[in-house]
Amino acid sequence: MTSIWVGDRVRLRGGEPEEWQLAMEFDQDATVMRNADRLHPPRSKAGYRKWAEANAGTPDDDTFGVGIESLAEGRLVGGLSTNGVDKNAGVFSYGITIGADFQRRGYASEAIILLLRYMFGERRFQKCDVDIYAYNTASLKLHEKLGFIEEGRRRRSQFFAGGYHDVVLMGMTVEEYAHAHSLGSVESC
Repeated sequence: MTSIWVGDRVRLRGGEPEEWQLAMEFDQDATVMRNADRLHPPRSKAGYRKWAEANAGTPDDDTFGVGIESLAEGRLVGGLSTNGVDKNAGVFSYGITIGADFQRRGYASEAIILLLRYMFGERRFQKCDVDIYAYNTASLKLHEKLGFIEEGRRRRSQFFAGGYHDVVLMGMTVEEYAHAHSLGSVESC
């Protein structure tokens, strides 16, 4: 049996409420937090538990968050969630976070490929847009390697760490994805 949610390195799966400590652990690294979104005020253990319980519910088919589990280590190493879903235009976006101790092992690239295969091949989306902070060169290189095209830049559009930062806009169409990766196939039983 094969699963669309399992690759060679990672499995995408729902988060469990008892995994709140992993989110708290990831939030201890300011760089990880900024690259994913922005710095948030400290949260209590009860706050992390409440957040984990609220996010462990049943997702809909297009807007959802999943945990990224390392197959080798059998533990959560990050998270991935869709956002900016526009069903009329067939466009979506996503955000991804990999814990600092698990970066540069291929987890992010494989998780993104699995997500795109689902959104393009199963949900009929025709384009994926991502926003990446210009200073995050590792993420820019990763997305370029996966086949995303730089489409523009929003100059000085975010403020943190005492300064203004540009956001690079990148996108990939379903045709570009299919050319670089597989949309999958239907296996006979």
